[in-house]
Amino acid sequence: QAQLVESGGGLVQPGGSLRLSCAASGFTLDYYAIGWFRQAPGKEREGVSCISSPDGSTDYADSVKGRFTISRDNAKNTVYLQMNSLKPEDTAVYYCAAQLLLFRLCALNPPYDYWGQGTQVTVSS
Repeated sequence: QAQLVESGGGLVQPGGSLRLSCAASGFTLDYYAIGWFRQAPGKEREGVSCISSPDGSTDYADSVKGRFTISRDNAKNTVYLQMNSLKPEDTAVYYCAAQLLLFRLCALNPPYDYWGQGTQVTVSS
């Protein structure tokens, strides 16, 4: 059973940091691009970041460049999203997703094959 499970969300103050994890099971992310998405109440889902296979190239939404970092640990079959300098507008449910993709740069708009259940990130003082 292919599954992605996000963890690491929570409540942080503006300017704080949080690291999200996306653990894959039932498949290996070695052959997949992994994307992080978020959805705030009343807003459409937004692509945040993605990482490509096998080279590990990354892409970021303009709104998070310089603040967020995506990384991958293939041995643990896990992708991370390090979020620094968090802002209230970062508040959303964050989802990770996997797309079967090799030797191509990842993107934040093509359809992804597997999705996690999401983890809540709240940035508030």
